[in-house]
Amino acid sequence: MTSTAGDKSHAAETVAGLLAAGGVFLGAFELFYRPFRLAPAAVIMLLVATVMSSEQHRLIKVGFAVVGICFVVGAPLQILTHHPLY
Repeated sequence: MTSTAGDKSHAAETVAGLLAAGGVFLGAFELFYRPFRLAPAAVIMLLVATVMSSEQHRLIKVGFAVVGICFVVGAPLQILTHHPLY
């Protein structure tokens, strides 16, 4: 069984999609748990997915939007509920 360049590209797209989905999950989760700790990890995951992928642009854009919005909403929410930010 031999692998071709298309197989490697398809595998990279799959991994990039999983990284982008993980970034979206971390971005949404920062509403409830320590936004200053989760936001950098989510952004790094999304940046790696951006470099790896040429087809997952829509999911990555949504991921960056989710991280940004949930960070802006999650930080004051954590302050108002007296939970730690990091």
